[in-house]
Amino acid sequence: MARYGMVIDLERCQGCRACMEACKVENNTPQAAFWMYVFRFEEGEFPNTKIRFLPRPCQHCDNAPCVKVCPVGARYKRQDGIVATDWERCIGCRYCQVACPYGVNNFNWKAPEKNQYLDWKDKDIQTASNGAVPPYDNPDLDKPYGPERRKIAGSGHAKGVIEKCTFCVQRTDGGSGTTACANICPASAIHFGDLDDPNSKVSQLIKSRRAFRLLEEWNTEPRVYYLGEPPSVKVREIEKVKAKV
Repeated sequence: MARYGMVIDLERCQGCRACMEACKVENNTPQAAFWMYVFRFEEGEFPNTKIRFLPRPCQHCDNAPCVKVCPVGARYKRQDGIVATDWERCIGCRYCQVACPYGVNNFNWKAPEKNQYLDWKDKDIQTASNGAVPPYDNPDLDKPYGPERRKIAGSGHAKGVIEKCTFCVQRTDGGSGTTACANICPASAIHFGDLDDPNSKVSQLIKSRRAFRLLEEWNTEPRVYYLGEPPSVKVREIEKVKAKV
C-alpha cells in the first residue's frame, strides 16, 4: 500500500496562495478556515530585506500528538499515512487542537449553513447559483472512505466538531493521484505521492536536495518535507490573511 506524503519546494514557491484557494474550493472550508495556509515572511532590515514563503498544510505526522490525545478515537491514522478526523465521532473537546504544534486544526463554531461566505438560502444567491449545491451539502461529505468506512472528507459538516486537511482524501481515494493544492500550484512547488516508494517523484526530490521537516525535534515524524533553506528564527510574518470568525 502506498503511504502518502508531500514535498514542498520553498525555492519555487512564489507565495501566490493559489493552493489556499484551491483547498477552500475542493474541501468547502467555511469562513476563516484555511486548511492550507501560506505564510509570507520578511527577514533582514531595509534595504537588505528578503521575502520568503512557507505553505503549511497538516503535516500528517506518523507520531501524531492529536491522535494520541483524542479520547473517542475520532482522530486516527490511516494505513496510507493520512491523519483523518471522523466528524461523526468527534465530540468537540478540542484536545487535538491543543496538542498539535502546527496549528492546523479548525473548530466549527457555527452551523454549516451559517458558516459560509454567502447565504445560500438568499433568493438573489439562489438565482445566481442556478440551483448549485451549497458547499455544506456536497455529497462527498456523506461518503465513507477507506477500509474503515468513516466519513472524513471535506469540511463544514456540523457545528461543534474539529476539522483539518485530509490530503484531499476524496481525490486520493478516488484515484486522482494528487491533492487540489498540488494540482493547482502554477510554480510546481507542491508535490504529492508515495513516500515509501523509492522511485516516486517525492522520494527522488527528497534525495536530490536538502530537505527538512517542521519541528522535527518534537519527534512528531511529519510526512511533509520542505526543500530549501528553513526560515530563520528572525523572520517576521507579513501580509496576514484578513479573516473574521
